[in-house]
Amino acid sequence: MFIDIIVTFLLSISPLGEARVGIPYGMINDIHPLIAFFVGTTANLLVFPILYMLIEVFNKKLWNFHFYRKYVIKLARRSKKLMGDNLQKYGVWGLMVFVMIPLPGTGAYMGTIAASLFNIRKREALIAVSVGTIISSIIIATGTHFSLMGIKMF
Repeated sequence: MFIDIIVTFLLSISPLGEARVGIPYGMINDIHPLIAFFVGTTANLLVFPILYMLIEVFNKKLWNFHFYRKYVIKLARRSKKLMGDNLQKYGVWGLMVFVMIPLPGTGAYMGTIAASLFNIRKREALIAVSVGTIISSIIIATGTHFSLMGIKMF
């Protein structure tokens, strides 16, 4: 069980699935739903401060390198294409909604990158990404819980 909690944490902090994969993994492997929710959400909440700090450090140190600058510009264009209008129109609320929608390509990682690219103030971005992450985790945990209840009925 302890291994499953560790895996839940690691899946929830990874960019491959975030809490959208970690929480269901924990619940499917018989971790109590509240523990799976708490571990998955906590891990996913750690994404913003870690990633935002890394973005700042990498931008300061590597911006003069052509390959890095080219990659960042390509990523910025993709992010602006995905959510530029919503962020400019709705600001922090748009960022929160973008993070909370449990679909591929959304979540804390893309929300943090977008906040950095669109120069949203760090405190406001932290709140938006955190609230979006918590709401997304509630949606995922609730959906997984009821799905597992339905499976057990049959």
